[in-house]
Parts: sequence; structure tokens; C-alpha cells
Amino acid sequence: MDARFLGIPQLTETPSAAVVVDVMRAFTVAAWAFARGAEKIVLAESLDEVLALKARRPDWVALKDGPPAPGFDAVNSPALLRSADLGGRTVVQKTTAGTVGALAVKDAPLVLCAGFVVAEATATLLRARGCGSVTFVVTGEDGRADEDLACAQYIARRATGAPADAADATDAAGFLRRAAASRAAAELAEGVREGAHPDDVALCLELDRFPFAMVAALEDSHMVLRPFDVSSAAEGTPAGPSSR
Repeated sequence: MDARFLGIPQLTETPSAAVVVDVMRAFTVAAWAFARGAEKIVLAESLDEVLALKARRPDWVALKDGPPAPGFDAVNSPALLRSADLGGRTVVQKTTAGTVGALAVKDAPLVLCAGFVVAEATATLLRARGCGSVTFVVTGEDGRADEDLACAQYIARRATGAPADAADATDAAGFLRRAAASRAAAELAEGVREGAHPDDVALCLELDRFPFAMVAALEDSHMVLRPFDVSSAAEGTPAGPSSR
């Protein structure tokens, strides 16, 4: 597999397959939303779009980066979302980097959104699809965020190898250490970023916490993210909400 690792500003053409990586915290949050029962996540281009969608569909869950704000139901924190009841709900998500990265490759034939919590499932789907060329979108810090790059490189490594076994735990440890030492992890741990919880970093570094991948595709002009059961990857069957 030919893997490229690009920041959002470096995306000059539509890739054949894209894995958009945001470890801290957009796509860790998305995975937790699915684990808590969400049916789908609409990736919004702006906070105004989130509020407009929420106004039309009051039952939808509006989620944003930063501190709580009027009109929004949740913030971009996996720890603050892990006890939410989202059964059958639609979440509308807007974040600083993750959703921007996904929208930047919205015309790609295959778009996966990922973090460490769905790393192996993401790699499994890439292997099942036989992707010869994959662009990993490193969303944080214009492509320099080491937590996102470490996760992207780990998924690329897994996508070209055999299914994970006990020996791979040691291999994964180095990538997780890089993420734990990243600027984003430090800012979360030190309380620099608003709308965070002390458990966020640990939750973002839970390797393979969930058994599903997350596939984004255009639906009625919106980029919509859904969980994908990798055991049905060959058949292309969407997954239901799932958790360990």
C-alpha cells in the first residue's frame, strides 16, 4: 500500500482513499457517540450550520469544540460524552480540525475517519478494500500534530500487515507514547483547552477500544459519518452502534 501523510493545507487533489485522523479529540468523540447509540454524525462546515440544522431538527444533538455555548448540547470531549444516552440520535459535529479534514476530502470514493480507538478496525477495512494508495489526512497543527501522525502511521502499518496479535502490543506502544507526549495531550492535561475533562487524554489513547470503523460519505449534500462493521467489510454492510 502506498501511504501518503498530508496536512489539510497540502490536499491539492482528490485521493482515491482517505483516512482522516483526529485523535484528540474529534474522532475519538465520534466513536464514543456511536458506542452510546448514535445512528449517524453529520459533519458540519460551521457553527452556524450546526445551529441551523438543530433549529430544523430539535431532536438532533449539536456538538462543538470549546466550552459549552447556547444552542449546543455537547462539547468535544469523550469523557463528557461517555455517559450520554444517544440511542437512535443524530449528532451534528463541528470541530477545529477533524471535521474540516473530512470535508476537505468529501469527494474521495472512500473516506474513513479514525483515531487510536478504531485503529485496527480502520486498518482491517483498508485491507478488505484492497486499497493500493491511501492518503492519511493529519488534521492537527496543519499536519504537524504528532498524535495524529503517530496514529496515521500505525494504521498504515497495520493495514499492510497481518491481523493484530499479542506481539503487536509492544509495537503499538511506541506510537501511543508519541501521542501521549504530543502538544495536544499536554494542553488537554494542563487544562489549556476549554470543554475538556481530565480523562480525555487517556480515552483518546485507548487502542482499539471499539470494533467498528467509521465511514463518511455524502448524503443529501451533507457529509455523514456512520459506524461500519468490519466483519462485514466485504459485503459493505453498515454497522449498528457497537462497543466492547
